[in-house]
Amino acid sequence: MSEKPTIYLERAIYRSEKVVLVRFIYNRFLISAVKRIPGAWWNKELNCWLISSESFRFTDIKKVIGQYARIDVSGLHRTPSEVNPGNRIGNPVKSSPAKLNELPAGYLETLQTKKYSESTIKTYTKYFTDFQQAFRGKDMESINTADINEYILKLIKEKDISHSQQNQRINAIKFFYEKVLGREKEYYRVLRPRKENKLPTVLSLDEVRRLLDSTSNIKHKAILMTIYSGGLRRSELIRLRVEDIDSDRKLIKIRGSKGKKDRYTILSDKLLLHLRTYYTRYRPKEWLFEGQNGGSYSPASIEKIFKHAVLASGIRKYVTPHSLRHSFATHLLEQGINLRYIQELLGHNSSKTTEIYTHVARNNIGKIRNPLDDL
Repeated sequence: MSEKPTIYLERAIYRSEKVVLVRFIYNRFLISAVKRIPGAWWNKELNCWLISSESFRFTDIKKVIGQYARIDVSGLHRTPSEVNPGNRIGNPVKSSPAKLNELPAGYLETLQTKKYSESTIKTYTKYFTDFQQAFRGKDMESINTADINEYILKLIKEKDISHSQQNQRINAIKFFYEKVLGREKEYYRVLRPRKENKLPTVLSLDEVRRLLDSTSNIKHKAILMTIYSGGLRRSELIRLRVEDIDSDRKLIKIRGSKGKKDRYTILSDKLLLHLRTYYTRYRPKEWLFEGQNGGSYSPASIEKIFKHAVLASGIRKYVTPHSLRHSFATHLLEQGINLRYIQELLGHNSSKTTEIYTHVARNNIGKIRNPLDDL
């Protein structure tokens, strides 16, 4: 029996976007398989396949090609290097395993055993390695809470790390003491920094209408309508299959979303009519929205579509495709829909996450009469 071919996965930065390179020696069967990976697209400039880090899921790779090829993930644990247009990457050469700066015994193994995502494993190992470097020469088990607090505060002062990164670094450290060493949670109480109270930017109903009306391409309009109609994340949209559109029940099924959960969200009558027109024109085979060379649509392409629509519609707010999800939730709240239902539609674990929309919905502050109008 011949040996399985090897697929090499490597993190990189291409055109300022974090991506995963998918490389293998030419194999027609593997090419056909890679096309079925959500978010994968062929890049002629680099001579390899790319997947945006945002939509990358190792489980997708393993499910599609795991039984046909060996998967080398050593490149996922390295610091991403920048690859430039014109820098064509040749056939892969088997590389040596990545050095993880001697992580404590059991750290990486425990992450893998508990089935943490590849993205989380990369983040935790990177941040815990930084933590080790800061205390090199010192026994990790002897470090106390005061030492850790001082370490985090130093990063805040010197590197101005975001609140999100602060939490990720703290969780990477907590993982070692609680999951690897098996200590009680009470042992480790880090004074977490106060969270930044930033409100989402929301488009008005008129702005959403202008945005959609400015998009003449049937597929592009279907993509934007679907994100807004279901309150979807980009990563959820590109993973939609044709059969996930339940036209009878007027629902969209979201599979394996954040937290590896399935859920349903609502399907607009207008979107359903437009999707039927889109389907008749494009006839997608597997994914609801497919790229020109097959495979699911890329997050970068969605970003371009959205930016073009914003420019064409004359909207001056700083918005991203995720703003359509924020707008969906806010507009539902303004209709008087119960926050609990909105939480379910968005797939939030906690109602506290959904409550942020109460601060931007007009039905809370829009009814207050401004005293200037009484002068």
